[in-house]
Amino acid sequence: MDDSFKHKGMRKKLVEILREKGISDEKVLEAINKVPRHLFLDSSFLEFAYQDKAFPIGSGQTISQPYTVAYQTTLLHITPGDKVLEIGTGSGYQSCVLIELGAKVFSIERQKNLFEKTRAFLPSIGYNPKLFYGDGYLGLPPFAPFDKIIITAATADIPKVLSEQLKIGGMIVAPIGPQEFQTMVAIRKTSPDGFEKTEHDRFRFVPMLQKRAKD
Repeated sequence: MDDSFKHKGMRKKLVEILREKGISDEKVLEAINKVPRHLFLDSSFLEFAYQDKAFPIGSGQTISQPYTVAYQTTLLHITPGDKVLEIGTGSGYQSCVLIELGAKVFSIERQKNLFEKTRAFLPSIGYNPKLFYGDGYLGLPPFAPFDKIIITAATADIPKVLSEQLKIGGMIVAPIGPQEFQTMVAIRKTSPDGFEKTEHDRFRFVPMLQKRAKD
């Protein structure tokens, strides 16, 4: 798949935009610089792929705004080798940014068509997260515990079952609040039942879907 000098130049400009908006973690910016976002979008969006905007990817879902991806990733404080659970695979773009930082990514997608599309696509561009079709509210107990958990959809709160799958010292980053706008929250697990929460900026995400995987 084509990743031309033009595309690479557009990514560098995107990185500068993110830096101007306050993203200061150079490792996160470099990861954004490496992932060919234009390959994740329908051909009709190719000329807009490196704008700092979200775009539809089908099934009522979107590929997140690059600033949002960079913001959440920064709050996770990824270190190489971190085992990360992602709730909401979507296009797989966030997974790829985490992989570029050295994370081992386990990602769940509830929408069957998106899951199948992403599972086929990511290896074709050199990324191989472990992808699962299922209910993100349940997490992945057989693969727990995780160092970090990232939720990429709006949720009213953090499901207890996910908190239980986080290592002590680990971090959950999620947009919490009603469907209109959410507050980005970082929660560190300090003991089996203890958590420290910090609240950050407001965002707008599609809602996290619950109960069962959807064909």
